[in-house]
Amino acid sequence: VEGEYGHIEQIASTFVVVRIWDQRRMVLPLTYFIEKPFQNWTRTGSALIGTVFLYVDYSVAVDALREALPKMLENDKKWDGAVHGIQVTDAKEATVELRILVSARNSSDLFDLRCNVREAMIAFLNENHPAALPRNRQVAIAPAVKPDGTPKSAS
Repeated sequence: VEGEYGHIEQIASTFVVVRIWDQRRMVLPLTYFIEKPFQNWTRTGSALIGTVFLYVDYSVAVDALREALPKMLENDKKWDGAVHGIQVTDAKEATVELRILVSARNSSDLFDLRCNVREAMIAFLNENHPAALPRNRQVAIAPAVKPDGTPKSAS
């Protein structure tokens, strides 16, 4: 609701109180929920699938990351054991976009799990495939003139 996520704490005849993830309370008139769309993540259950995006060099060993992901998740109590995967979802000028999918029992666990996976993947790349981390490339082109200003001859 309004770019925040939380839990409905109270429904009254004229307002609704939403407890935001950081413990703030958002009080909304009941008409808000009648006039505007909202997402209910817990109507049939609280389990969710989330994404982690990584931007890596074209030299990334995607298969090595796919092999490492389940090992990372096995040790994380936030993972519910249902979903995991890695896809190359885009190729930009300087990086490849990887989308990592993971699942958790609820939105709070999912947020923490996404952070944990992001940190673990960065650490894995640093330790095992540092060349796959994004880097800036510069191409040096020899000047067409000598330092004294005279043209260089073609060889």
